[in-house]
Amino acid sequence: MVQDRTRPDDIASTPPAQGKRRSRLGLFLPYILLALVAVGWSAGWFWIRGRAAGEIDAWMAREAAAGRTWTCADRTLGGYPFRIELRCSAVTLERTDGRFRLGPSTAVAQIYQPRLVLFESAGPFHVEQGDLIGDAVWKGLQGSFHGAAEGFTRASLVVDNPDITVKGAEPGPIAVTGRHLELHARPTPGRYESEGAVDVSLRLTQAAVPQLDALTGNRDPADLALDAILTQATVLRTGTVARELERWRQAGGTLDLTALSLAKGDQRVQAKGTLALDAAHRPAGQIDLRAAGVDALVGSIVGQRFGSDRGALVGQLVGGLLGLGRRPDAEAPSGSAPLKALPPLRLVDGRLVFSGFQIPNVFVPALY
Repeated sequence: MVQDRTRPDDIASTPPAQGKRRSRLGLFLPYILLALVAVGWSAGWFWIRGRAAGEIDAWMAREAAAGRTWTCADRTLGGYPFRIELRCSAVTLERTDGRFRLGPSTAVAQIYQPRLVLFESAGPFHVEQGDLIGDAVWKGLQGSFHGAAEGFTRASLVVDNPDITVKGAEPGPIAVTGRHLELHARPTPGRYESEGAVDVSLRLTQAAVPQLDALTGNRDPADLALDAILTQATVLRTGTVARELERWRQAGGTLDLTALSLAKGDQRVQAKGTLALDAAHRPAGQIDLRAAGVDALVGSIVGQRFGSDRGALVGQLVGGLLGLGRRPDAEAPSGSAPLKALPPLRLVDGRLVFSGFQIPNVFVPALY
């Protein structure tokens, strides 16, 4: 007979094997769950990365079928674990009316906020379109795009120290430099769905424009501020300039200048009005002006019509009557010369009509 040699006190002091297994499982359970989450998140990120790559390829294929070839040189998709980051050593667009090239650029979207895309580019930017050749460099360029199911909610671009040149333009090359440029756009409340209207805001500070210096006789840097509403903006795509502008014209698009201001030393101009494209594809419309300190400019314009000597005298008389050359009162803050209303500036059949007469030797060309 086999005897049970186990003592009662040994049985009481030995915990059950099942209890040991449960205590060890509880100890390692948080680490196991963390590992499962990490594996799941990694799998999800790689799935999203693959989906993003597929969407980019499909969009580029659609653009190529429409005659617009996009290239992202040395494309990489990274950003693990919390974002998708697209990097290109250069971005190019080739289409029938020209070629565009942008230097090293990066676009980033967070996994938890995919409709917000941030981008930056080291530049430079180069464009060739017909006889026009444009180049732009900058110290820093950043932007953002807030997408939405029916378009977008906001788009912004910020550029530090922009330097822009355009060759091949008439009557001569164009050069613009500045300290800071900002451009913002958003759907116009109450008008986006019905008119495809978009609010546009542009700010350019400490700008140097040689052509503007020659026109105004003033070498001071200029500050430009523009607030406008672009109607029928939703019809615009990435097609050729001629095609997109014609589509916009036929849709009845307008550019409503709600507030345009230019300050250049003692000279200040404010403008409001509406512009569109006529049947000959030229800008047309009327701009209402208010100005201060531009009597010399008025004299120059009038002088072209009446001759330099007589025109200078007439210009001084006109400027005096309008109060354009008036300096601020002693009690007024510095630089606050009162703005006076000018006759409206009308763009009619490619001509600029000011104060009832056409400005000589100035013609508005067709845009396409």
